[in-house]
Amino acid sequence: MRLRNKPWAKEELAKYPEIVVQRPDLHKGKWQELFGNCHPIHIEVGTGKGQFLTGMAQQYPNVNFIGIEKYETVLLTALERAKSLKLPNLRFLNEDVIDLLQFFETDDLSRVYINFTDPWPKNRHEKRRLTYKDFLALYEQLLKSDGEIHFKTDNQGLFEYSLESFSRFGLIIKNVSLNLHKSQFEGNIMTEYEEKFSKKGMRIYRCEASFKEK
Repeated sequence: MRLRNKPWAKEELAKYPEIVVQRPDLHKGKWQELFGNCHPIHIEVGTGKGQFLTGMAQQYPNVNFIGIEKYETVLLTALERAKSLKLPNLRFLNEDVIDLLQFFETDDLSRVYINFTDPWPKNRHEKRRLTYKDFLALYEQLLKSDGEIHFKTDNQGLFEYSLESFSRFGLIIKNVSLNLHKSQFEGNIMTEYEEKFSKKGMRIYRCEASFKEK
């Protein structure tokens, strides 16, 4: 993904601490206090321009959503979406997924969304895939015992790899779709990439995975 440099991005994000949390480490284990309720917390790793998560926040007001995106320039678009919608159950973190343990406590999360992540197709880059075993261990630590991972991609190779990775890690896989938009699945919220790829007639792959009870 080629990004146009916007040197003012970080400063602009900081102007809206009610949407883009500036010190997420201060809320570790206390996110429900920030939201002012006891609703479950769902995160999206690599939230991009925020279309999926803003749509989810609108559709499910009784869930608290947090999007994690390390690229400031990309997160600016997500911020603009959120500003216009004024969603009390939505926050963003301008952070890297590898640092999740700095911001969340064990059992903080009820769901992790992984949507259209970089497939990193070369074998030497396997450890960067967000469905690699090290990331799965991270999600397992943060998810509640009944928590789930919801995964979508247009990349068949990454999908096959992820199913194998989930299985090797001992996850229970369900609701597998090899062509989401022609399936019986209801309530799908599309990402920007999903819209783009589906318009070209490309298949969208989806599955859900859960860890065995702790």
